[in-house]
Amino acid sequence: MNQSTSMSNENEENKDIDFKKSIEKAAEFQQDLLRQFSTIQYNAFQNMFSSLQGFTNYNAMFKTTVQTGGRISIPEAERNALGIEEGDLVQVIIIPLTRKKKNTS
Repeated sequence: MNQSTSMSNENEENKDIDFKKSIEKAAEFQQDLLRQFSTIQYNAFQNMFSSLQGFTNYNAMFKTTVQTGGRISIPEAERNALGIEEGDLVQVIIIPLTRKKKNTS
């Protein structure tokens, strides 16, 4: 075998090795990316689950009508179930369901 053929074969082998290394690096990068994405998804799910658990274990959900001056009232059954008494501080999350139509006449 002559020297140029030998060098050509070596170059081809080096190219193959470099190509395989770049494929391995790309695969490692993809695996790392997938692990990071999975961790982010897991944490988001845990946060959502914790929030939902809090809403269902210690809270009540009910509909009420806004009265004069923006007042709303908590139904008696919910106040009793949660032990809410006059003067207690509560947190309210407002989600409008329907709006009263104004008379335009």
